[in-house]
Amino acid sequence: MDINKNKIYASDMPMGLDQALSKNEAARNYFYSLTEAKQKQIIDRTHTISCKEEMQSFADSLVGGES
Repeated sequence: MDINKNKIYASDMPMGLDQALSKNEAARNYFYSLTEAKQKQIIDRTHTISCKEEMQSFADSLVGGES
C-alpha cells in the first residue's frame, strides 16, 4: 500500500507513536488512510500514554491488535 504521509508530517508525529506504528503494518496503513483530522484525534489521545508498551498496545488497538 502506498502510504500518503503528507497529511501528518514527521515533525507532528509523536516519536513513540511513530515507532509503535512501524512495528504494526496494519495499524500504520490504517492510520495513514485516515483524514488529517482523524489522525490528529489519534495523536491527541497519545498525550496521556507514558510508556513504550502502552503506546504499542494503543497502536495495536487501532486495528484490533493485529501485528
